[in-house]
Amino acid sequence: MTDDRQKSFKTGPHSFSASSAFASAKRWADDRLALVFPYKQIVYRSHGKASCLNLTSRLQGSIAGVLLIVAGWVAFTSGSMLNHDLELTAKDAQIANVRVAYRSLLGEVADYQKRFSSVVNNLETNHEMMLELAGQNSRLQKDLKSLSSSRKERAEVEQTRITMTEHLDSVESQMQSLAQRNFSLKDDMSTIETDLQDALTQRNTALMESTQMRRDIKVLENKLVNLEEKENTTVERLTTQAEMFITSMELLIETAGLDVDDLMAGDDALVAGQGGPFIALQGDGRPAGRLKAKLQNLENRLAYSDSLQSVVKKMPFAVPLQGFYMTSKFGKRRDPVNHKWSMHYGLDFGSSPHAAVYVTAPGKVTYAGWKGSFGKMVEVDHGAGIKTRYGHMSKVTVKTGQMINFGDKVGVIGNTGRSTGKHVHYEILFRDKALDPMKFIKAGRYVFKE
Repeated sequence: MTDDRQKSFKTGPHSFSASSAFASAKRWADDRLALVFPYKQIVYRSHGKASCLNLTSRLQGSIAGVLLIVAGWVAFTSGSMLNHDLELTAKDAQIANVRVAYRSLLGEVADYQKRFSSVVNNLETNHEMMLELAGQNSRLQKDLKSLSSSRKERAEVEQTRITMTEHLDSVESQMQSLAQRNFSLKDDMSTIETDLQDALTQRNTALMESTQMRRDIKVLENKLVNLEEKENTTVERLTTQAEMFITSMELLIETAGLDVDDLMAGDDALVAGQGGPFIALQGDGRPAGRLKAKLQNLENRLAYSDSLQSVVKKMPFAVPLQGFYMTSKFGKRRDPVNHKWSMHYGLDFGSSPHAAVYVTAPGKVTYAGWKGSFGKMVEVDHGAGIKTRYGHMSKVTVKTGQMINFGDKVGVIGNTGRSTGKHVHYEILFRDKALDPMKFIKAGRYVFKE
């Protein structure tokens, strides 16, 4: 028993000092909070009764902290949007540089192909010339054989002239004709030898030119192979980047709740047949043939990515207000007027009483004015079958037929038409079918995040 008392006596003061220190710190914090946020009381009257609303220092401090957090978040999102615009500009410049380099490379490849075709034509011409020289050579050999046989005949005639002197008078004329024939044969022989020398000289020249042409062709082939090895990695890297960009754009469209093929088919400005899976072309076996096939693949993917990008630029990924809070979602809900179940084909956003309403994508104003239960409404056609509507506004600041850019002001938040308070009714339609705008807003957040 004595030991327990001693323990409590030893531990008691420490416990007391810790609790008193905590209480002192709490009082000091409350005093400082009271200096910054003094206690306030709001008295209001409702239905003939007076009521009080007490605003303690802690409550005021909590409200101020929440406001600081909201302000920080707005500043952070604004900075992210600005940074994303800068990145998009840099990517556009990079794609433009890639296109210039690609066109230059295609020109060089075309020049190499023309030179190669010229070399092949020269080789075929030289081959035909060599065949003609071979035919002339064979004909010359036949003529030489006939000349040798003529020499034998001459010898026989000479022998006949010695042995047959009695026939000298009759043979004299024959001998003269034979002598003349001999001289003509000698002249023909000299001419044939000269022609043969010329033919041999031409053949040797043709062989030398053919050898030089083969060397030139080999050098050109080596240059093309070196060019292919140098540019192959760059083309593959650019193709991979284009594939990644296409995948991200397709994912963005699917996140917004649209089918890529349906969206592309709805844009009349695009070339029919774009899109589809990536199928690599096969090389034709010539030098730089694989590089040419890869360049063709890259050109196809860049054209498809341009088509995707032009469509994505028409899609409304933003919110029509700078500061907002959602008052009604898309889909089934209780009607705010008669409280019956109904279908809501848009989103309702609340904001400050005079908040401006901004268009969420570039397009053409197809309607601006009073529209039944929508009140003062603006409808914008963005192309590719996509439209947006902005209803219940107090003021419309655009005209029908006007071309507007992303972020242009179209009106002021209001309470016109069938409405219970100031807000803006925001709709997105694809081929006149209403879509959930929240999916587009979420997809836009994914873009800004990237």
